[in-house]
Amino acid sequence: MTALLEFNNVTKIYSGGLFGRRSTVALEDNYIAVGDGRARITAIAGESGSGKTTMGMLLLGFIKPTKGEVLYRGKNLWEVSKEEWRTFRREVQAIFQDPFEVYNPFYKVDHILEVPIRKMRLAKSRQEKRQMIEEALLSVGLRPDETLGRYPHQLSGGQRQRLTVARALILNPKVIIADEPVSMVDASLRATILKSLRTLKEERGISILYITHDLATAYHICEDIMILYQGSVAEAGDIDPIILDPKHPYTQLLVGSIPWPDPKRKWGQGFAIGKGEVLERETRGCKFAPRCPFVMDICHEARPPLYRVEEKRAVACYLYKDHPILEGKEIRQVLGGHANNGNEAKNP
Repeated sequence: MTALLEFNNVTKIYSGGLFGRRSTVALEDNYIAVGDGRARITAIAGESGSGKTTMGMLLLGFIKPTKGEVLYRGKNLWEVSKEEWRTFRREVQAIFQDPFEVYNPFYKVDHILEVPIRKMRLAKSRQEKRQMIEEALLSVGLRPDETLGRYPHQLSGGQRQRLTVARALILNPKVIIADEPVSMVDASLRATILKSLRTLKEERGISILYITHDLATAYHICEDIMILYQGSVAEAGDIDPIILDPKHPYTQLLVGSIPWPDPKRKWGQGFAIGKGEVLERETRGCKFAPRCPFVMDICHEARPPLYRVEEKRAVACYLYKDHPILEGKEIRQVLGGHANNGNEAKNP
C-alpha cells in the first residue's frame, strides 16, 4: 500500500557563512513512511541538532530536500497539482512546540479555529461552523463556553496547546506532525495532551509523528521509534525493546539520562560515556565515534549500515556487523510492526 507521506533517500543540507562555504547536514539518506494503512504513533527522538525538526519541516512541505524526494501519495510533493497541494494541506496537519507563537494576540482564539474552516470551505452556514468548532473543542477536553471569546493570554499554556490540536482536528487529517507538543507546558498538563493524541489515533485513525527529545513521554504513547544522531538513524524499531534494552551506544546514553523513579539509581548510571569531544564535523566513519566507548578502527573508516538485530529492530553500529544489513526502504519492515497498541499503561 502506498504511504500517505514518505521519504525516498532524503538529505537536507543547510548552507551558511560567507558564500555558503559552511554547510550542516541536518538529515542524511533518510527513509520513513507515515500513514501507510494502520494508524500508529511513531516517535522521532534525539538530542538537539539531531535533525528531528528538519524531518518535520520536510514532511510538512515547509522546506525542500537537498537530495531525494518527499512523496505524497506516491508523487513528489513539490511536483503535485494545485488541487493535490490543497488536499495535502488538509490531510497533513502540525502541532508545534510553542502554543503561544501560533496565535495572533490581537485576535480572539476563535480566529485560529475559524480560518481553516473558511479557507477549506468546510461549512455552509454559521451554525454548521459553530457546531464543528464546538465538537473539536470538546474532543480535546475544552468547554466551548469557557474557551471561545477569549484572547490567547487569557488561556493557560495547556489550553492553548489543546486548541492547536482542536484546529488540526477540524480538518479531519490523516497525519499529524507533532513537534515537541508538551515541552512547554506544565507537567500536570502533559498527561492530558498526550492522552488527547493517543485518543486521536485510537478513535479517529490518525497517524502521528511524535518529534521529541523526551524518551519518557515517547515510551508512554508511541508504538515505534527512530533515534536520530546528527541527521542519521542510530536505532529504529518497536519502542519497548529499544527503551528497555537499547543496543546502540547513543541510545544507551539517551535512555541512561532518563530520571527513573528510583532514588537509589543515579541519572546516567550505566550508559555510555566516551572520552572524545562532541564535534560537528564531517567524517567518513560513524558520527558517534568521538563519543563512543566501544569505538573500533572500522568506525573511523566508513559509516555503519543499519543491521537488523531483531525482527523489529535495526541498529547502525559495527558491534552488530554479524547481523544482516537492512537497505533503504527496508527500514519500514521494522517500523510500524506489532508493537503495544497504546491501550496498556507502561511503567518502565
